[in-house]
Amino acid sequence: MCAAAMGKARGDEAYFQRSSLFCVTVIILSFGYYTWVLFWPESVPYQSLGPLGPFTQYLLKHYHTLMHGCYWLAWMIHVGESLYAIVLCK
Repeated sequence: MCAAAMGKARGDEAYFQRSSLFCVTVIILSFGYYTWVLFWPESVPYQSLGPLGPFTQYLLKHYHTLMHGCYWLAWMIHVGESLYAIVLCK
């Protein structure tokens, strides 16, 4: 749903369409939350986040190293797919 969709140009030529604003917003907010939780965990108001707060605390307490590694892996994947899309669209 959030991936760039393939559309049809005139004839049989395919082209990429932009992702929806909703998907881009969800990705940006998710990365922002992930960054906030990993690098400034003492400033997160866990009690105000509903079920997400205790779950986030549990993950940080028991899987901090894994979360840190996955954070950088996710960044590398997103940068890589962006560069690939740029090369593919030229």
